[in-house]
Amino acid sequence: MAKKIKSTADEFVESLSPKEKKAFDEEYKDLLLSEMILAAMEEDHVSVRQLAKLAGVSPTVIQSMRSGIKKDFNLGSFFKILRGLGCKVLIERKGHMFPLDLALVHKE
Repeated sequence: MAKKIKSTADEFVESLSPKEKKAFDEEYKDLLLSEMILAAMEEDHVSVRQLAKLAGVSPTVIQSMRSGIKKDFNLGSFFKILRGLGCKVLIERKGHMFPLDLALVHKE
C-alpha cells in the first residue's frame, strides 16, 4: 500500500503541541468566519455600511468581524449579520435538520 504524502500544512499542524493546536484551531475558525463574510459580501456586492444597515448593527461590528480583529463578538450580532447576508441557519441533531429561526434572536 502506498504511503499518503502529507502537505506542508498537515506536517506543520501535526508538529504543534496540544496547546498550540488549540490556539491554531481557534484562529483558523476566526479566519473561516471572516472569509465567509467577505465572500458573501463580495458575491452580493454589499458594502460594510449596507450590511450593517441590513443587519441592524454598527459598521464597526461588521468591519471587526470581517477583518478578524474582534475575537469575542456576541452571538446575537453574528446571527444578525447572517440574516443580513440572507443566510439560513440549520441545526443538525442525530441526522435531522432543524431550522434556527433567526427572528427569535433578541434585539440588543
